[in-house]
Order: sequence, then structure tokens, then C-alpha cells
Amino acid sequence: MRAAFSALALGAWLTAPPGVYAAPALPLTACVIEHPLRLSVLAADCGVLEVPENPAAPQGRQIGLHVARVPAVSRRKLADPLFVLAGGPGQAASAFYATVAGAFERVHRERDIVLIDQRGTGSSNALECAEDEDRLYRASEAEVAAATRRCLAALGARAEVAYYTTSVAVTDLERVRAALGYERLNLYGVSYGTRVAQHYLRRYPARVRAVILDGVVPPQLVIGPAIALDAESALRRILARCAAEAQCRARFGNPQDDYQALRVTLRQRTIPVALPDPSTGERQHLEFNLDHLASVLRLGGYSADYAALLPLLLHDAAARADYTPLAAQFLLLQRAYEGLAVGMHNSVLCAEDVPRYDTLTIDRAALAQTFIGTAAVDTLTTICRLWPRGPVDADFHAPLQSVVPALLLSGSEDPVTPPQYASQAAAGFAHAREVVLAGFGHGQLTAPCVGRLLAQFLAHASVETLDLRCTSLARPMPFFTSLNGPPP
Repeated sequence: MRAAFSALALGAWLTAPPGVYAAPALPLTACVIEHPLRLSVLAADCGVLEVPENPAAPQGRQIGLHVARVPAVSRRKLADPLFVLAGGPGQAASAFYATVAGAFERVHRERDIVLIDQRGTGSSNALECAEDEDRLYRASEAEVAAATRRCLAALGARAEVAYYTTSVAVTDLERVRAALGYERLNLYGVSYGTRVAQHYLRRYPARVRAVILDGVVPPQLVIGPAIALDAESALRRILARCAAEAQCRARFGNPQDDYQALRVTLRQRTIPVALPDPSTGERQHLEFNLDHLASVLRLGGYSADYAALLPLLLHDAAARADYTPLAAQFLLLQRAYEGLAVGMHNSVLCAEDVPRYDTLTIDRAALAQTFIGTAAVDTLTTICRLWPRGPVDADFHAPLQSVVPALLLSGSEDPVTPPQYASQAAAGFAHAREVVLAGFGHGQLTAPCVGRLLAQFLAHASVETLDLRCTSLARPMPFFTSLNGPPP
């Protein structure tokens, strides 16, 4: 009976009409935001807003939301700030912003930029789990389950992990807005951050002036089953682009041949590789296998700069049996994409996505033909059998209908959120403009002229006045034909 009462109370909170929080003012003090690799620091004002971990138990455990505001340069700044929502799920907004701040320079001139480390990330009670990443590349189902139990046990003393879902996080975002005294805001979301942005817009439509979705996750999408298929399609487009370019084809022939030959070799055996760590110089030893290759191919497709190396890396390994460049890229990419809070990632997907797998037709035979295979689906399913399932609003996956102006950005070779996902989301906006950058990957923020486009859109909150000529001129990094770089 007590459990049933708790569920009813939680349901009432989830379905109640969103209101305005009578939140106290949030005092901010001078601070710095540091690049994850300590490459730079940015001046900001920071504070911590205490919120209940379980919104249905406001007197229970509190968690601190880390908030940073990068004040506008102009003394005559505009009243509506830009809230930046990071991806993952599991990335902290402050860490993300530190790596891409230059892209927001034009916006920052006239608008405050607000960064909230979403609950469970960064400095907001991060749900991080310490595991040997290389060991998990070869993990069995039993090993994945054991690692999940260890993670839950480690987090249990300071978090009830069920309360770290998107439905809870958007109420945090609204509390911060109220505490900082903004009447309306603009939203920029990347990848999973686009899911947060759209759900905040669903709950609090009157508070949003304009929204930018970069690498779009439509509300209807169930994350997981299409990951391997989308990544395979993107890789084939990257390799086909190389084959269609005279200098790349002259150097490598058809890169698809190297790709397929490499998969055959690694199905039969692992390849021992000894190399200096590209970051530290320390000697490393890898038994390079199919899972390492999958990591390079998937993460390498995220960025057009990394993708430019893929034909060369595949050719060196397949044609010359030199796996050192491929192994070095694996180590670099692992480091480049570190920083995700795995526990928060699990809390989101295990509540919002994996329970819907039974409603889908998952073609396991098709997944098995891809370089990722069935691993993404199987690993998530194993984790989520053990992970507590948190609150999800009843309309969470319903199509969103909105009159708020929306700019939707995609890369034609995005391995995670291909352009058709943006088209699906755009159908729900009365005023939407889709921009697809040819040859680019996941997240367009740092692509040429996109920073200018964002500032232009936010200046007028209108898609009708956008000048997109510069985006048609954007070109991805040319393919490397040697380790020295692209041909002249």
C-alpha cells in the first residue's frame, strides 16, 4: 500500500500542469570554467541551487545543481539568455561549453549564456562509475551485469539513481530559470540535449523564445535499436565519398574493400599492438580486436576531421598489416570522448528507451551485419534489467507540436542522429528550418559559419529571415592520403 501511494503521488507530480516555481534568488560568484583537457579557462559567475532529488519528497535528500552564467559582453545586453544543453546523455554542460565556446562568441556579445550541469553530470552529483574500459570491450553478459551491480552499489550511498531522468531534469531547468529571474529564454541543445530542449518546450512553452536543435533526437525516437544501422550507413557514405574523389581513390582504391578485409581478419584473431601512448608517450600494449575497430569507426564518424583519417587507417591495417595508427587513434578517441557520467546515462536510457524495445521490431540479423553488431542493444538490455527505472512523463514520446521558431542542424554523414531524425522533429514545428551540412558528422556547432547562423537566428527569432548561403560553402576536412595530411 505504501508503494502504491508513493507511485500515485509521483504520478500526480508528473501529470500536474506545470507552474511557476517560487524559487529563491540564486546568488552567483566569480568562477572559471575549465576545458576538460586543461587547454583553456573561461571567466563566469557560478552558483549552486539545491533541489530535491525526489520531487515527490521535497523534504528528502537534496542535490546541488551547478549553474554557471557567462555574462554578455555588452552593457546593454538583451533580456533573454541562451541556455546550453549538453549531449550524452551524461555530459556536463560546463565541460561541453568549455570546448566550443568560440562558436558562441557572436551570441555572447549581447546575451548571457547559462550552463546547468544536468542532475547526475559534472558538478551536479555526477553518477560516475569507475570501470576498466578496455576490459569492458571484451565483457560477457555476466561481466556487464557484475559491473552494473558494482556501479549501483557505489552510487547508492549518495544517490537514488531513478530520479535522474529527463522528465525530472526539465523541472530543474525551470527552477534555475526562475531563480535567475529570466522571463523567457532561448535553448541550444546538442544530441541528447535536443531531447531535453524539446521536452522543456513541451512542459513550459511560454518560457521559450527560440530553440536550436543540433544533431536532433525526435521525441518519438527510441534510442538503441538503430544505433548500429545508422553508424554503418554513415561509414559507408564516408568511404563512398573517398572513392568518388580522384586523389583519395588513387591512393586507396575502394576503401570498402579495406574495411571488409579488416573485419574478416579481426573475426579470426586479435592483433597484438605495442605503441607509445599518443598523449603521454608511455608504452601501451593492445590486443586489437573487432570491438576496438568498432570504437574507432563509430567515434571517428562523429567529426569530419576524424573521418578524414578513416580510409588511411583502414588501408594501413588491411593492406600493410600496420595496426599502430589505428590503435593510436583508438586511444585518442577514447580520451576525446571521456567525461560521460555512465550512471546518469543508464538512468535516462533505462527509463525512457529500453522499456519500449518490446514495442519495436528489432532486426537482429541486420544488426549483426554491422560493425557494432547487436552489442548496443544487448548491453543496454542487460544493464537495464538491474537499473532502477525512474519517472517518465506520459506524453514523453508523443510528437511535439510548437509555434516556437526552431532551427534544426544536421550533418549528412552523422552516425548517431542522421538528417531524417531532424525532419521527423521539424514536422511538429510551425516555424522550422532544417540545415544539412554535406560531409559533416554529429553536431554542427564548430562547422564553418554556423556560429554566425546561430547569432542571426537568435537576433530575430525567425527562420524566414535566415541567410543560409554560407552553409552551402562549408566543406569537410579533405581525406588524409598520408599521415602528413591531405594532398596539396
